[in-house]
Amino acid sequence: MYGLQNPIKDMPAPRLGRPILPSLTEEQVKTLLDNVNNVRDKAIISLFTESGLRLSELTNIKSQDINWDNDTMKVTGKGNKEGYAPFGKLTEKYLREWLAQYQPNGNIWGLNEWGITSILRRLETTTGLPCNPHTFRRTFACLLRKAGVDTMTIKDLGRWESLEMVQRYTRSLTFNDSLKFYKAPLS
Repeated sequence: MYGLQNPIKDMPAPRLGRPILPSLTEEQVKTLLDNVNNVRDKAIISLFTESGLRLSELTNIKSQDINWDNDTMKVTGKGNKEGYAPFGKLTEKYLREWLAQYQPNGNIWGLNEWGITSILRRLETTTGLPCNPHTFRRTFACLLRKAGVDTMTIKDLGRWESLEMVQRYTRSLTFNDSLKFYKAPLS
């Protein structure tokens, strides 16, 4: 083999398609919530879905990071960047209920990243639905797009660096999802 030239050395690498990664529908998220038997886990699932938090951001939330007046929380994201994440009324309900039961010493969950990941794995096994932090992040972006929120706003709310990342996270949306917001310019 020594001295022989590789016949495919100068050939370009094959182009691989980009798979469409799963996101959840509102009904599927409700199914997940129905299959959880404690308030902490409901708060985690709800917060993941309504805020688009990364696992590390969600894990490190402390009581003082929550602003109940405007339903946001201060988070530390990738690269130690501080930002804010919104949450909705369902998450507020579960968070208030959880924090009334549990007096945190550190993060509000009493769990590390592995503990939260274990909860999600068990839930995936129980329901058969994809259930990991990135699925919830994609779900956050897709549900907002389906509701008509523009990509730039989703980028800011989800603390993404670029619009391309939001587009990658919302690839599961279909033409028909977008068609709902179409208004003919001349009609």
